Amino acid sequence: MASRLSVPAFSPERFAPTPARPLRAKSRVLEHQTDIQPHRHDWGQFVFSMTGAVRVSTDGIQAAAWPAASATYIVPPSRAVWIPPGLVHAVTAIERCDLRTLYVGTGLLEGDAWQVGRVLEVSPLMRALVLALPALPDPLPAEAADDAERRRGIEHLVVIELKRARALALGVALPQDARLRRLCEAMLREPGRHAGLQAWAAEAGASPRTLSRLFREQLGTSFAQWRSQVLLAHALTLAARGRPMSHIAAELGYASASAFTAMVSRTVGMPPRRFFDHA
Repeated sequence: MASRLSVPAFSPERFAPTPARPLRAKSRVLEHQTDIQPHRHDWGQFVFSMTGAVRVSTDGIQAAAWPAASATYIVPPSRAVWIPPGLVHAVTAIERCDLRTLYVGTGLLEGDAWQVGRVLEVSPLMRALVLALPALPDPLPAEAADDAERRRGIEHLVVIELKRARALALGVALPQDARLRRLCEAMLREPGRHAGLQAWAAEAGASPRTLSRLFREQLGTSFAQWRSQVLLAHALTLAARGRPMSHIAAELGYASASAFTAMVSRTVGMPPRRFFDHA
C-alpha cells in the first residue's frame, strides 16, 4: 500500500474573504494519497479539482438527510463540495489532483440549504469563472480600476452560478462508533477488497450481527445499502476517467459487468450509463 502524506491546511487566513473581496480563490496541487489535515474557518468553501478525484470529509454538523454527524464525499472534477462556515473538514487526494478552492464571504449564500455540506454540479462556466479569479494570498497587490471592475463582475456571476448549481445525493454518512468508523474508513479506501459483511467482520474482529446492529444504530441503514453508496461514489469517479464498465465492475470487486449493472439499477433505479450521465 502506498504511504500517505499528511499536510497542514494552506494558510486559509491569508485568503479570508473581506467586504471588498467577498470571494477568494486559491489553488494547490496534491499528490496521490495526500491528506490535508482537518481544519475549519468562519467562511463557506466551495472545493473541487480541475483534474483528479478528491475525497472531502466533514465532521461536527448534523446533516438533515443523515442521522450521523459526519459524512464523506468522493467527487470527480465535474462535481464539487460545498462546506458551510465553521464546519470541520479534511481533503484527501484519491489521485494526483489540481485542487481549486473558492472561499465565500458571509451573507453571499443564505438559506437553510447552505447550512449543510453537499455535492454540487460544476458547470463549464463555473470552472472558467473560478479560474479567472486571482488566486493570490494577502497582502494583495494594487488593482487597476479596469481589473477591479472585471473581478467584481466575475464574482457576481460566480454567486449566480452557485445558486443555480444542482445538488447531488453523493455523500456517504460516517459513524461515531470508533470500531465501525475504522471499518467504514477501510471500505472507503478499498471498496472492492471484500464483497460481503462476513469478510469485513472477520477483518474488524467483530461478528456480522454486531456490525449489522451498529450500521442500523449509527447510520440508520444496512451494511449493503451503505456499501452500495460507497461503490456508486467510486464508480462515478472511475467513469469520469473514461473507464469502461467492465473495468469499473472488476475494480469494485464484481465478477461481471452485469452483476455491477444490477447493483446500480437496484440502488438508483436506472442502469449505470444513464446514472453516470445523469449524476
